[in-house]
Amino acid sequence: MSRFQADLVLPCFNPPAGWAANLVACMRGLHARLPDTDFTVYVVNDGSTRPPTPADIELLQQALPRFQYLSYAPNQGKGHALRHGVAQSRSPLCLFTDIDFPYTEASVAAVYQQLRQQHCDVAVGVRDATYYAGVPAVRTGISRALRFCTRYLLRLPVSDTQCGIKGFNEQGRALFLRTQVERYLFDLEFLYQAARVPGLRVEAVPVQLKPGVIFSRMNPRILLTESVNLLKIIRQGQQ
Repeated sequence: MSRFQADLVLPCFNPPAGWAANLVACMRGLHARLPDTDFTVYVVNDGSTRPPTPADIELLQQALPRFQYLSYAPNQGKGHALRHGVAQSRSPLCLFTDIDFPYTEASVAAVYQQLRQQHCDVAVGVRDATYYAGVPAVRTGISRALRFCTRYLLRLPVSDTQCGIKGFNEQGRALFLRTQVERYLFDLEFLYQAARVPGLRVEAVPVQLKPGVIFSRMNPRILLTESVNLLKIIRQGQQ
């Protein structure tokens, strides 16, 4: 039986305790669902002040046959980290999510299958209303505001641009590497550009969070910077 190849890119900034063991367990769960696929896992250390320890890296190297660790300083932001990792990927399909692997393995597999079965060039995870039950009020407000902007101002085919799991084939990968936003709104920039490429297929894939996922509060300084980025993207859409 022929085997499929795919890449999974995980940006990493001050990872939580136990993250490496959790990642090993999640990848085993994903492999159980996709036994004919070999994933190369790229962990990108985005200038952490508490970076992964040598023990973390050794564990991942031993447990994951296709593990790659990338690191740089200083911190540049999630968008930058993902482009850095995606630029290294070589498989026909590439996915990314967060270092704590907050979405179920079934959700990751669903995004992958949409690409593998050639239903789309870009697969975008979308969250249902239950997502907001465990999210701080500020994050909820930001998320709902962004959904309003993407639907009514930018008129994108997928309103949930900020869901933390997406994937693409080689055509989508080339477009993703042309994005420029460094931090929070890189997803919105990517999907804004994708919506303007004739023939590029973007597909929404329902996904679910794992129970007990805890979200951090949004840094006000980052929020201000990203608000400026949002206004730039909106102006581009209106031109």
